[in-house]
Amino acid sequence: MIYSFNDIVVSGFSAVTAAGNGMEAVLELLGSGRDALSAVPDDVPGGAGQRWGKALGFKASDFMPPLKARKMDRCSHFTVGATGLALKDAGIDLKSIDPERIGIALGCGFGGVANSAEFLSGYFKNGAEGLAPVLFPNTVSNAPASNASIEHGLKGPNVTLVQRFCSAESAFVMACRFIAEGRADVMLTGGADDLTPLMIAGFAATGQLRRYAACFGEGSGILVLESAAHAARRNAPVKATVETVATIGLLPAGREQEGVERLFSGVDRCNLLTLSGTAGDTPLLMQRVEAQGIIDTASILGRSLAMGGTAMATLLAKLQPGQQGVHLAASPEGPYYAIRFTGGAATACTPGEVKGASHQV
Repeated sequence: MIYSFNDIVVSGFSAVTAAGNGMEAVLELLGSGRDALSAVPDDVPGGAGQRWGKALGFKASDFMPPLKARKMDRCSHFTVGATGLALKDAGIDLKSIDPERIGIALGCGFGGVANSAEFLSGYFKNGAEGLAPVLFPNTVSNAPASNASIEHGLKGPNVTLVQRFCSAESAFVMACRFIAEGRADVMLTGGADDLTPLMIAGFAATGQLRRYAACFGEGSGILVLESAAHAARRNAPVKATVETVATIGLLPAGREQEGVERLFSGVDRCNLLTLSGTAGDTPLLMQRVEAQGIIDTASILGRSLAMGGTAMATLLAKLQPGQQGVHLAASPEGPYYAIRFTGGAATACTPGEVKGASHQV
């Protein structure tokens, strides 16, 4: 499937990561040649000798009152923080926008795992009397998007997608479709995940800790998408234009090259490229991209199922006006995504003008 979005722009973006809060922290780390990975504590089962991208410097109290933070899980903390930073970067005054015209589509992999474990532990130890009702709302993966919506007053579409390493990319497509179909003027999109010792123990038990789960990380990367007409009405600086999204479900045996060609259809040139998920571990994909201009955020921040949001935000932060940028993402068994951006405003759009969107199989 190839989606062409001709009227959607990016007006802001930000992230909360192991590097710190905001994109400046990520860009500074990227330019230093260092990483933000740290040793997994030896007392974490299976973690000896491993590294992870823990957001050790993050404080939820920097983004919300402590009493409110106590009601949310850590993944929600990340999402609320990154959403606020992205809205500020986009210069959006929520008081001047119809709250029902701004929504969120979020990719989330393991959100709610820590609270689910604590909630069920109480039941296993003490039966129904051991259940803590305050934990239950945060045992589901859509809690981060819901909490971000409540905290920031977003009353438009609200959806969470879980699709292994391409969770954030699937959410991105959904956000674009909400705007293209006229169901929202502004959409927050990206991904969020937290990281717990329990997850490391689980990865070790399933034999994944030294493979796909190696150097896992946590945090949230959020983009602000707008219809070009809406951005023009509020005189918002356009930081990038969404061009196309190409996606395929899998690379069928014997037809792998055909699948790759479909994925890269329309990508005639590229100045910068970001990798997410297992894209960098897929030789057929890497054979199609040049070594120059590749940004692999997983190597400095850690990998997660929803790290695509942070990777896309990093791409946009580095992309200059007029440059072509591609975000490439993959899961081991599919799907695969190639999302193409142009830095700055690719075309002039006057208030009230909407150019629509199209897609083809």
